[in-house]
Amino acid sequence: MEDNDQAMSESMREKWRQRSGKKCKISLGVASALLYLHEEWEKCIVHRDIKASNIMLDSNFNAKLGDFGLARLMDHELQPQTTGLAGTFGYMAPEYISTGRASKESDVYSFGIVLVEIVIGKKSVEPRQGKVEPEASLVERVWDQYGRGELISAIDHQIGKDYDMKQAECVMTVGLWCADPDINSRPSIKQAIQVLNFEAPLPSLPHKMPIATYWYGPGMAVSPWIT
Repeated sequence: MEDNDQAMSESMREKWRQRSGKKCKISLGVASALLYLHEEWEKCIVHRDIKASNIMLDSNFNAKLGDFGLARLMDHELQPQTTGLAGTFGYMAPEYISTGRASKESDVYSFGIVLVEIVIGKKSVEPRQGKVEPEASLVERVWDQYGRGELISAIDHQIGKDYDMKQAECVMTVGLWCADPDINSRPSIKQAIQVLNFEAPLPSLPHKMPIATYWYGPGMAVSPWIT
């Protein structure tokens, strides 16, 4: 399974490099799929395993989200439910790792990781070494460049010369916004789509990546790094 994921991911990354102008289209395609799952069906579907190898592209670079083996149905009005931990490390939201409670917000976090990967040409999971970077380290490095006003320098050098810098900045900024460790600071997928479509201004993010703190129960704020 790991070798298959690696092959699919490398194939997709090669396609992204060859046709960098399609990256924004891919981002919007995945976002539109999430919008349908989260908001537009009669039940909310939480995917729980959004990553590059679960994104399928046709010959026109229309993106489809695949592999619903870990997906869960939830009522729109209910709070996140404990589903048990499942998915791929490097794409899991901090609060999901700590509580096992999957949500629309944890899907948005995974989507944010994918957006950052799309533009910088690096993955949060490196199957060749069988290692996973410390959680959020990919985002932390790019966020640091954002804080220094050097976000464009994070673009994959193999595609940078051919890439629309305005789109690159937009996709990376939305990626960081979605992958905010603080669940309460993430956008909905609808808000993310509005920015990706240039229908809303880029969000102004903190210069330093926030600390992951969220509400676990009434009157109790919890950091996922404290057990």
